[in-house]
Amino acid sequence: MSLEYDALIKNQTWTLVPLPSNRTVVGCKWVYRIKENQDGTINKYKARLVAKGFHQKFGCDYSETFSPVIKPVTIQVILTLTVTYHWPIKQVDINNVFLNGFLEEDVYIMQPPGLEVSDKTLVCKLNKAIYGLKQAPHA
Repeated sequence: MSLEYDALIKNQTWTLVPLPSNRTVVGCKWVYRIKENQDGTINKYKARLVAKGFHQKFGCDYSETFSPVIKPVTIQVILTLTVTYHWPIKQVDINNVFLNGFLEEDVYIMQPPGLEVSDKTLVCKLNKAIYGLKQAPHA
């Protein structure tokens, strides 16, 4: 959980602010996962902060919900070109990819469980997307 929290803080994912009177707060929770090796032994434990996006209101917390996706035929064409011209192929995995997307709307979430500050009246105004938001894939 500390690695995820460190990434959230490093990326300046939120700012603690009082909740504006005309806004609602979206809940959040920690989701835990065990990553295993191929032989079934435990590789590592992961924690991810997830917004309860089902609490979001259209027109207030979000306006668009789409994720750009490449068509399979495009992948086939690119792979054909790489084989034909002997181009190298590389795969990239971007850690915390959703934490890099900026939000167009103002979204407020509760302080993450276990990481609350002493002033309980403050909420987290998101500067960047987190998992679970309706607009996160678009951000």
